Amino acid sequence: MEAPRVVKANAVQYNGRMQKRALGRTGLELSLLGFGGFHLVEVSRRDASWLLNAYLDRGGNYIETAAQYGDGASERKIGEAVSHRRSEYVLATKTSKRTRVEALASLDRSLANLRTDHVDLFFMHEPQTVAEAEAVLAPGGAMEAFTEAKRAGKARFVAVSGHGRPAGILHSITHHPYDVLMTGFNYFDRFNFPQLEAELLPLCLANGVGVLGMKALADGYLHRDPRTAIRYALSLPIASLVIGINSREYLEQDLRVVEQFKPLSDREREKLYRSAPELGDYVCRLCGKCVDGQSLDPQAVFLLEGLFDRQMDSQRVMEPAAFALQERLKHWFDQTAWAREEYDKLAARVDPERDYSSLNRLCPYGIDIERKLKVAHAKLTAGAYLY
Repeated sequence: MEAPRVVKANAVQYNGRMQKRALGRTGLELSLLGFGGFHLVEVSRRDASWLLNAYLDRGGNYIETAAQYGDGASERKIGEAVSHRRSEYVLATKTSKRTRVEALASLDRSLANLRTDHVDLFFMHEPQTVAEAEAVLAPGGAMEAFTEAKRAGKARFVAVSGHGRPAGILHSITHHPYDVLMTGFNYFDRFNFPQLEAELLPLCLANGVGVLGMKALADGYLHRDPRTAIRYALSLPIASLVIGINSREYLEQDLRVVEQFKPLSDREREKLYRSAPELGDYVCRLCGKCVDGQSLDPQAVFLLEGLFDRQMDSQRVMEPAAFALQERLKHWFDQTAWAREEYDKLAARVDPERDYSSLNRLCPYGIDIERKLKVAHAKLTAGAYLY
């Protein structure tokens, strides 16, 4: 049999079932679709087993979970279902613990749950701030747990994951030679957290850090067109896209997309930015055309609104189902206090009594800049609803 060929970073090969890409400098090659274990807590052990084995049978080879998912329930279901096929997949788990002792205990518990003697990736999960990132790297911190685990053969590579604005994970990658990073990539949040694609992704690629994507559907917000949402994320130079799967229908849908994957063209991408219903005539596309030489930069305000609630709440009347989804997801990353603190320090803030309507004609996306500025100001100052 021909030896597997060496694949350059993020190059693509096809094995007849699912494309694979190289994971940075690790030497691992991952299927385009990764199996996220969070939603396994929602299904029975029997259904979890069916889903995981079907995924492996179709050529998937990356399974990921975390110690905190159902207090170990996700890990236990994975261990019971596919530990007998351990050589067929790359396995990852996460810890939110910040000390060496706690992180080691977390890993040992995870290994027992997963019925294995090692994980391939051990994630330091969600250091949201610089302080949390530094706690992981400090003497006696969780990074020492990984070093010890690697020596003992319990973990091969160290990874970091996070959500929302990437201050903590950006600091992590800048100050430590992490092997892998995972964060969210989708065409909605790219306008709320532009650093992800503009700064963090290029930094990882330049330094051989493997990149995994998640939240392609923005936590379900982009449910109307999952195919396009998945294609968008996979069109970025990431190794694999991790998706939570809790039904046979969703597994089949995701497999069809990745097995037939073609990157979005530039024209498709621009059309998406212009016409995606979730962006509509409210979400700022950060084109810069509304910066009119004034002291106030609307984009700076809208970026903080994105940090506050992902620009989800337009304070318009909505259908009940859409409203319920918005209310569930808008503060998903818990960064509201951060947004208000930064807005309070902004050099030029919105004046609720001022007329900004002259800016409306500058927006190529039909956004009512006047109204949006005042809605954002109300959010960021904990003020009363203006409309």
